[in-house]
Amino acid sequence: MLLHEKLKDYRLLLASQSPRRRELIAGCGLPFEPAPKYDCEEWYPADLAAEEVPVYLSQLKSKVYPGALAPNDILLTADTVVVLSGEVLGKPRDREDAVEMLYRLSGRRHTVVSGVTFRTTERKHSFEARTNVWFRVLDDDEIQYYVDTFQPFDKAGSYGIQEWIGYAAIQRIEGSFYNVMGLPIQKLYTELNQFLNR
Repeated sequence: MLLHEKLKDYRLLLASQSPRRRELIAGCGLPFEPAPKYDCEEWYPADLAAEEVPVYLSQLKSKVYPGALAPNDILLTADTVVVLSGEVLGKPRDREDAVEMLYRLSGRRHTVVSGVTFRTTERKHSFEARTNVWFRVLDDDEIQYYVDTFQPFDKAGSYGIQEWIGYAAIQRIEGSFYNVMGLPIQKLYTELNQFLNR
């Protein structure tokens, strides 16, 4: 049985305001409902390894979800970060921060890590996905143009691979393209299928 058919007995709640995550789940043919918006302070322990931050935050978002889940509900929470030399690059604070992040990424390899958590009334499951990304060296004009034209202030690492910078500046990736967009949809599909089979 295909996963979308299995999900007919469930309500998949996506607790994310990201239009990219909604697009990816819809593109995979999975029926879902957007969960009501709620606040979650994205805090994590200072000694937590950078690569472990996304799973931690996806679990935190799941834990603080204010709604009561029905027996057939599956809550889906996710977080994505850019890791450069062991440091988390989240969403930029402002234009200056976005420009600085892109200067740091220029000509280097970084890793995009996503954490995803499924939760029902009875159980919980989390997983991660990692993708390595190589940027060519960017010049000043390219960085200024990208930030001013695309305003990537809602994106980890200050860039969206599906935008101009992905076409013009990313030399190669190793891993899931969609993970860099913000959700490792193939792995999510596989993990959710296994979650329902347990």
